[in-house]
Amino acid sequence: MRIATYNVNSITARLPRLLAWLESSGTDVLCIQETKCTAEQFPADALREAGYESAVNATGRWNGVALLSRVGLTDVVSGLPGGPEYEGVQEPRAISATCGPLRLWSVYVPNGREVEHDHYAYKLAWLEALRKAVAADAAGALPFAVLGDFNVAPTDEDVWDPALFEGATHVTPAERAALAALEGEGLGEVLPRPLKYDRAYTFWDYRELRFPKNKGMRIDLTFGNPAFTAAVKDSYVDREERKGKGASDHAPVVVDLDL
Repeated sequence: MRIATYNVNSITARLPRLLAWLESSGTDVLCIQETKCTAEQFPADALREAGYESAVNATGRWNGVALLSRVGLTDVVSGLPGGPEYEGVQEPRAISATCGPLRLWSVYVPNGREVEHDHYAYKLAWLEALRKAVAADAAGALPFAVLGDFNVAPTDEDVWDPALFEGATHVTPAERAALAALEGEGLGEVLPRPLKYDRAYTFWDYRELRFPKNKGMRIDLTFGNPAFTAAVKDSYVDREERKGKGASDHAPVVVDLDL
């Protein structure tokens, strides 16, 4: 079984590429982030024609998450139970469902913007709410994983130049401690292998030729319970999908399971 997580940076802008990638990759379940559309604008019909059921939590603007599955899609929970609001709204940043033999969450963690910004405090509160919300699924009988764009680089090795990130979000001790607390719920990180270079970055800014220079970050992550991690056969970053015209600034992260 093959699952993946992918920040598409607008599903409507990326739809032809996404459909081609789903077909060529043979992905069974895809966790999507940053749909940048409303639920009504989400291309469920086109995805259904490609063989995928959809569950989406999206209201437009800059957020939105979804799950695509060709192995079943049941018990959908839209949103983050107990999650904080930002500017009076609980943003569409989480969705979970049972997909065949798996229970999966697709999450898009807030960026944080700057350490002194209200959005940073919101990010930490959101991660704490996520820890509490996944606890029951993590301890459940099904293989379980939470996948997505966490907007946190777990270690200094996960950014292309740690010195440039001093005092910035994505690398602070508090953010990394939040990831450690999530793992404390019985989850282990599935580390992908790179298809090129020695670091498996998942995001490269569009500016300053950062992709061809490999100036990236690893912020798209997978955390699974023991039943999930024991079934992992392989994981890799599909760097090829970041190439060419019309690509997202993220690459898909693929996880192959013996299920």
